[in-house]
Amino acid sequence: MADIIVMRVGATREQIDRVVQRLHELGLRAHLSEGVERAIIGVIGVGAPLLKVRDVVEMLPGVEDLVSITKPYKLASREFQSHNTIVQIGAVEIGGSELVVIAGPCSVESEEQTLATAHAVRAAGAKILRGGAFKPRTSPYSFRGLGVKGLQILARARAETGLPFVTEVMSPEDVGMVTEYADMLQIGARNMHNFNLLEEAGKSGKPVLLKRGMAATIEEWLLSAEYVMAQGNRQVVLCERGIRTFETQATRNTMDISAIPVAKRLTHLPVIADPSHGTGKWYLVQPLSLAAVAAGSDGLIIEVHPSPDQALSDGIQSLTFDNFRTLMERVRQLATVVPRPQPLAVS
Repeated sequence: MADIIVMRVGATREQIDRVVQRLHELGLRAHLSEGVERAIIGVIGVGAPLLKVRDVVEMLPGVEDLVSITKPYKLASREFQSHNTIVQIGAVEIGGSELVVIAGPCSVESEEQTLATAHAVRAAGAKILRGGAFKPRTSPYSFRGLGVKGLQILARARAETGLPFVTEVMSPEDVGMVTEYADMLQIGARNMHNFNLLEEAGKSGKPVLLKRGMAATIEEWLLSAEYVMAQGNRQVVLCERGIRTFETQATRNTMDISAIPVAKRLTHLPVIADPSHGTGKWYLVQPLSLAAVAAGSDGLIIEVHPSPDQALSDGIQSLTFDNFRTLMERVRQLATVVPRPQPLAVS
């Protein structure tokens, strides 16, 4: 079950804490969201039935109403929280007034390659570094990352440039180790339905970048975010990275631009776009980036490599340093004329 308790305007901290305590006594979890005027408490769990919760809670001081959420994803829905969530990664905010660009190599191949890329993307205006230390590959014979050594290289790049970094974690057992290094955990498209991994990422307390599965519906995507949030971690950023369709030659995936405004209507979580994986073609990254910005994306995640023709993974979709600088110039120009969208009313 999952519903929300709406507190009265002016409810005291003591009254709010009493409601939370009573829910715990009923075997339920409480997720508190405090707005400017009133607090809302999300009720999560499989403890007492709704009727009993209503009977108990409505008698408590400060409670105004108990409302059922109709969406299967509860904490991620705009019914639970109407205002946008802003996710903090170091000093960077995703979901606020600024469009945030994350950039870097698909895979950490060497210290020289990663440091050069980190300095180049920072100079061009990127706010967060990306790089894969562990890489899920379709073929077991492809380069699968440097592992812990890759994490150490990313940490050095952060120390030199000041850029926080996001990297993929592939198994629940690796979450603790990756968390020691990374500022943000990425859940890749292939792992969007790895529910044990989602729960461990939620428990880590680190911000999570959740990519949409290559054949996932938007509802399934948001339910995966719910797994993270149900562990008490609300720092989730959704990433549209293209879906698999009948088209396999002209593009690697089909970039679903429509998913961006749809997701932003349904959820308060930030939504960013990955046109590198979304198209699989370097020359399509810029036009799809501009389309994503125009559609209301909160940010972009772009693959950049000093020599894409020599990259050990995804070189065909990676931008050179010059191409990335051009992209950033165009994105900045568009961002000045496309206002950051306000939350849409849920009908």
